[in-house]
Amino acid sequence: MARDWQPDSWRSRPVQQMPAYPDAAALAEVERRLASYPPLVFAGEARTLKERLAEVCAGRAFLLQGGDCAEAFADFQADKIRDTLRVLLQMAVVLTFGAGMPVVKLGRIAGQFAKPRSAPTEVVNGKELPSYRGDIVNAIDFDETARVPDPYRQLQAYSQAAATLNLLRAFTQGGYASLTRVHQWTLGFLDRSPQGERYRDMAHRITEALDFMRACGVTDLTTPEITRTQLYTSHEALLLGFEQAMTRVDSTSGLWYDTSAHFLWIGDRTRQLDGAHVEFCRGIANPLGVKAGPTMTVEDLLRLCDVLNPQNEPGRLTVISRMGHDKIEKHLPILVRALKSHGRNVVWACDPMHGNTIKSSTGYKTRPFDRILSEVRSFFAIHKAEGTHAGGIHLEMTGQDVTECTGGAQAITDACLQDRYHTYCDPRLNAQQALELAFLMAEALKEERQLLRAAS
Repeated sequence: MARDWQPDSWRSRPVQQMPAYPDAAALAEVERRLASYPPLVFAGEARTLKERLAEVCAGRAFLLQGGDCAEAFADFQADKIRDTLRVLLQMAVVLTFGAGMPVVKLGRIAGQFAKPRSAPTEVVNGKELPSYRGDIVNAIDFDETARVPDPYRQLQAYSQAAATLNLLRAFTQGGYASLTRVHQWTLGFLDRSPQGERYRDMAHRITEALDFMRACGVTDLTTPEITRTQLYTSHEALLLGFEQAMTRVDSTSGLWYDTSAHFLWIGDRTRQLDGAHVEFCRGIANPLGVKAGPTMTVEDLLRLCDVLNPQNEPGRLTVISRMGHDKIEKHLPILVRALKSHGRNVVWACDPMHGNTIKSSTGYKTRPFDRILSEVRSFFAIHKAEGTHAGGIHLEMTGQDVTECTGGAQAITDACLQDRYHTYCDPRLNAQQALELAFLMAEALKEERQLLRAAS
């Protein structure tokens, strides 16, 4: 257990990206109520995730982390939850079958309600209001009342997260995630795409493999893993009062766990070594992530490893690089080399989304798919050159047929963005684009595995 730490010790540290609530008494009441609510996830599940991430750290598995940029109360629908899960399952199957490697599935879901912002206010038509910080804080409508931080939104976020988790557990444990249904995971619009055809071909081969296994006596009765899977949840540990309220002592280990999600990460804007977010996260036993943008120095990353993972436990800490396609080759190799030479056990993951955001000619915020692909390719190439494992991917994506990121097999143009631009914050990959990326990564992982075999 971290020394000199309590769930509220972050309150004595400088804090970034936290809303200023006008009603302190209401905020305290909400946090008191949340502290009495049941946990959303369990300590044992978080420990299992850390064990699986230790396999990723050792180069024996791959981390697939994806989901919405910011969950919206208005989008709380069973079909949308199912469709996001379905894309994650499709991507995981592509990676597992193509690369021959287990995939740890981690959703940005059931808790990803808060968003950091580049500025505390925004101006529209000459009017300045507080920035939208996610539905857990305020509303997206551009008026003074909607933009006032409301602590009672945290109670709605808790309820929505609980219901989402309940549905996800039913899907993943109740047969929907069975490999025997691999053909049925194809979405309607994906079914008509080049990626859909590629996926169908792979699904046929998986079915043939399952038929062979069944003939050999390996069935869903003898191997239940065929019919179910495990999806873990994650979100950015941003709204620290909410996270503190959800932090409990585990009766088995005596350690503190944040029961709002299995995995929490610290953003690139809140990773100050003396800051509140690092202070909070150092004391919880959940597996953690830290975003590393182009301003991350070797010294700061090594110190963050010391603070967040003092025992150097494999699976405890994931470094999520978010450099941008034009900066990754300059900045990432230095960090990878330094952690390798110092013997730090971390999972290396790539966030190819946040460093590649631009404003289109039509005024929409977007992310060109070719830049996303470029950063992912560079990520794999760098780890190949350094002799380290490209351990994971971190995506903002959706199962909906949106037009938010330009390019890809659909050839979405700037003019197409307005057709189905539904995001509340950042542009997301749609299912076709996400699956296209999965096939690329499967090929890179397969090449990595072949090189390791040749070396051994």
